[in-house]
Amino acid sequence: MSQRKKIIVGGLGNPLMTDEGIGLEIIHRLMSRSDLPDFIELMELGSNPMIVVHAIANRQKAVLIDCAFMNRPAGILCRFTPDEVISKKTESPLSLHHPDLLKALEISQKLGECPEEVVIYGIQPERVTPGDSLSPVLHARLDDYTETISAELSASG
Repeated sequence: MSQRKKIIVGGLGNPLMTDEGIGLEIIHRLMSRSDLPDFIELMELGSNPMIVVHAIANRQKAVLIDCAFMNRPAGILCRFTPDEVISKKTESPLSLHHPDLLKALEISQKLGECPEEVVIYGIQPERVTPGDSLSPVLHARLDDYTETISAELSASG
């Protein structure tokens, strides 16, 4: 069995629901880069919380990227820790499947397998409707999102 890498970067979402697929699209962009350190693993996590639990188990750090409803202009990218998401949970949902993501992190903690550091990047969608392409607003910012995540990973080295 291969040794697990220290840091996992996971894209969440559904690519058949327009902007809900943003996390997966950013992972695809990162996969095409050759400048990421060997201790980083990139993974498509979809929207199943149990996949998240297994993927992040016993990692040093998890960076999770997702569509997030934050009552902000479409395309805005925000960085959160799980505690910050929980504190805002009653104000507004931060993702289509944010309760599932938070539940996955809670399960991981109860199992004693949660990474020491978990970072969530949320991107405000323009639309979440059936369709297999991102809205023009999010598509135009893909390079910016990818660079922001890359900078986070560089700082983790």
